[in-house]
Formats: sequence, C-alpha cells, structure tokens
Amino acid sequence: QVQFVESGGGLVQPGGSLSLSCQGSGSISRPYAMGWYRQVPGGQREFVAGFTSGDETKFANFVSGRFIISRDKDKNTVFMQMNSLKPEDTAVYYCYLYTEKLYWGQGTQVTVSS
Repeated sequence: QVQFVESGGGLVQPGGSLSLSCQGSGSISRPYAMGWYRQVPGGQREFVAGFTSGDETKFANFVSGRFIISRDKDKNTVFMQMNSLKPEDTAVYYCYLYTEKLYWGQGTQVTVSS
C-alpha cells in the first residue's frame, strides 16, 4: 500500500498563485509515475500534470505554461506551482502515483475566486 501526505491548496484570487505538494510513502517500487489530476463536482477526474516513469514531464493543454512541477525522488515527493490561476481551475486536486498499481491521494481543494 501507498500513503500520501498532501498539502497546499486553498483560496486565491484570479491571477494569483498556489503551490501543492504530495509525499508518498509505503510500498513504492521504482520506477514510478507521479503527478496530479483534478475533479470538479459532477465531473470526471482529469489529468493536470505529472512525471512519467521515465522522468518526462507531461501537462494538460489547459495548463498553457502556467504550472510548474518538480520532484524529490529520494523523498517520493512531487510539487506543483500553479500561477495565473483562473476561476475554471477551481477543483479538488488529487495526487496520484502509479507503480504496479494506481494510488490516489485524498485530494485538496483549490478555489479561485474574487
């Protein structure tokens, strides 16, 4: 099993910035993929950004250069800096880790509103 500690998120005005972090622990086999999805009420969970098991970075088209992800592989931690946030970025953001199976964090709320 894999456990997560997610932090960050909260309320920010449009155009502002927030950062998220997620640390995984437990039975983590390497290599692994890790990153973030998001979900709005009544909607499907959608990919935001992440690292592949080959250490490539991937971003959803809607990110448009606004988000930056980084990782500390020794600590199984991924970070996401979100800039130029828009109201449509409002969602619950879920950390994921894929090794032999897919694991999800508990999610953290991001609200972009004036």
